[in-house]
Amino acid sequence: MKWYTIIEVLRKGYDCEMNYTMLTDFYELTMANGYLKEGMENKIAYFDMFFRKVPDGAGFAVMAGVEQVIEYMKDLRFEPEDIEYLRSKGIFDEAFLKYLENFEFKCDVWAVPEGTPIFPNEPIVTVRGPLIQAQFVETMILVTINHQSLIATKSNRIVRAAGDRPVMEFGSRRAQGYDGAIYGARAAYIGGVCGTACTISDQMFSVPALGTMAHSWVQSFDSEYEAFLAYAKSYPENCTLLIDTYNVLKSGLPNAIRVFNEVLKPQGITRCGIRIDSGDITYLTKKCRKILDDAGWQSAKIVISNSLDEYIIRDILRQGAAIDSFGVGERLITSKSEPVFGGVYKLVATEENGEIVPKIKISENVAKITTPYFKKVYRLFSKETGAALADVLTTHDEVIDNSRPYEIFDPDNTWKRKVIRDFEVRELQVPIFKNGKCVYESPSLDEIKEYCKGEIEKIWDEVKRFENPHEYYVDMSQKLWDIRYKLLSENGKEK
Repeated sequence: MKWYTIIEVLRKGYDCEMNYTMLTDFYELTMANGYLKEGMENKIAYFDMFFRKVPDGAGFAVMAGVEQVIEYMKDLRFEPEDIEYLRSKGIFDEAFLKYLENFEFKCDVWAVPEGTPIFPNEPIVTVRGPLIQAQFVETMILVTINHQSLIATKSNRIVRAAGDRPVMEFGSRRAQGYDGAIYGARAAYIGGVCGTACTISDQMFSVPALGTMAHSWVQSFDSEYEAFLAYAKSYPENCTLLIDTYNVLKSGLPNAIRVFNEVLKPQGITRCGIRIDSGDITYLTKKCRKILDDAGWQSAKIVISNSLDEYIIRDILRQGAAIDSFGVGERLITSKSEPVFGGVYKLVATEENGEIVPKIKISENVAKITTPYFKKVYRLFSKETGAALADVLTTHDEVIDNSRPYEIFDPDNTWKRKVIRDFEVRELQVPIFKNGKCVYESPSLDEIKEYCKGEIEKIWDEVKRFENPHEYYVDMSQKLWDIRYKLLSENGKEK
């Protein structure tokens, strides 16, 4: 089988497929072989993906990566080369290899739509199906959702710090590999950035490609003035000049203004800008703004880059920095401050004779105790303000009736209770696959981005604080809490 890189796929005009079926932890295969030997291959199992804490101690995360999970599941198949590789390991039964040759995905899948704010310990992806299959997709679900949700979450923090100033994703060269750059740019766009420096992400996903010049452009000419002049002549309608190659205030800015006057002004062009990539950003932008205004270039924009994150952006804006937009690179595309999302994929139920049997994982580490059973996740909204009030985990057959008051309670501190009235309710997870067939049409990336912005506006500001945010309520129905408590009690008894 021919394996194609993303670049080869693009070069061939998307006429070849990327098969990620074998992108799986080896134990998925050894367990599957064992399940088949035990006659358990058709046992129905339920798995949840969830995460235990939000990176950076934030109040919420942003769901991303569902479209790539869908494409993966649509294309699950084992090629002859895969079978021969597994046979060469010498540990798999021929009956199992035959099973893989005839593999057909038959699972039901539910997921929270991309762009939705999500919270710890609630299922964001649920898979129901034959045990071998539902177990097998674990790795790809996790690597996809974990990465894109991490970057979408970090990007949104940075975008919110910038306020109404556009943020560009500039991190391609510092990403963790080319997939990290490409899909990171996609996730960053969901999180709110206006575009990316990663050209291939524009080609693949229509994330607007943006960029001007590097220091090497300036260095390639005999003088900074000549470099700016050449660039302005080539791109008069989009002339943003990088002014910190030598000295921002003594040469960069004066040369930029000279070129604006000589090239742009005669053409009646007022749209232009400067970019600063080093130095004391607050001091330099204040000085540059005054000099530009005094020179009659009030329309010129000031763009800032240089190892930025939400905290630096917040601080320099508080200090009065004169900035119109930001380019944010390595600390966004790698989520440098906390580069692991930490989503997990756990068995929560099986079926025995048509009955759902809850399963629980118990740990000495209380945070790792799972919530069993086939569940739904509801989000409750205030009718008066439209704000999200709480999420509630219920059993799959429960319906929250918003025509009557509904009591929520903290599943750990059960005496903390509150009755919700005058609320709207929405089930968060939507069907993605039914019996292995995709039943979901992914929105466009622009639609996901706008949806994300709108949903985050429904989150209380206290939950959106960068530090010590208010903890959003993720509660359980009484029925689900009783199931969990019963399993904990039964498994806690001495045998």
